[in-house]
Amino acid sequence: MANGILIVDKPSGWTSQDVAAKLRSVFHERRVGHGGTLDPMATGVLPIFIGRATRGAEFLEHAEKEYVAGLRLGLVTNTQDTSGETLETHPVSVTRQALEAALTRFAGPIEQIPPMYSAIKIGGKKLYELARKGQEVERKPRPVTIHELELLDGAGADWTLRVRCSKGTYVRTLCHDIGAALGCGGCMSSLRRTMAGGFTLRQAITMQQLLDFAAENDPQALLMPVDALFAQHPALIVTLAQAARIKNGADVRDRSFPDGTFRVYAEDGSFLMLGRSEGGTLSVIKNFFEGT
Repeated sequence: MANGILIVDKPSGWTSQDVAAKLRSVFHERRVGHGGTLDPMATGVLPIFIGRATRGAEFLEHAEKEYVAGLRLGLVTNTQDTSGETLETHPVSVTRQALEAALTRFAGPIEQIPPMYSAIKIGGKKLYELARKGQEVERKPRPVTIHELELLDGAGADWTLRVRCSKGTYVRTLCHDIGAALGCGGCMSSLRRTMAGGFTLRQAITMQQLLDFAAENDPQALLMPVDALFAQHPALIVTLAQAARIKNGADVRDRSFPDGTFRVYAEDGSFLMLGRSEGGTLSVIKNFFEGT
């Protein structure tokens, strides 16, 4: 049975669910999820969680992400990217200095109005379902954080940005809003995710590489163990008796345990859980032992 994490370099034109569905057949495993949706036009880091590892997907959904995005000035569309219907066009006479000055307004905590073409639900309906019917509804601004916003290169109407941001950030909305701030309008022309949580493109495999490997080998050899998701936390080893208590849903008390968040392993090396120790009491944040 397959259990682990695979970092896929998502191809353009595929939905995140397309990738997950394909991997269900490759790994013959029903439990397959992903850690953060990428729009179909986007490429790059898409962490896929397989088997018991799906229990860890929620942690990556809340992690910081980094992108390289194309900004097209002078064009406003209904989807806030170049795949959509053109709503407005404007002449562009923006200098690098003016663009860099505009970017400073979007660094740090900001508020975004989610685009109509998004999977957010209002009144039980996904916004993109309403948008496809020509309906537009009021959306409340949502707080997000732009940790880093760097102008990489470009000229005229086309520029390239590097964005490191919090969960829930719409990069195409950021491009739209930057264009509005410059007075010429704008949208996103391309998007490549370069980092999600601690995972980067260096660890990613393309779908073609995956399929070629799986044709002649066991694809489980490509999987990272689920504890790789928590590499930023130190390890804590418990006895087999303590591990049994954890598996029975009980806290473990041991005065020798330091305070903090830990990757918890049994002394036989098996990964048990992400746990929190406080005052000598170790409790579960999320279990990952066999049977969960």
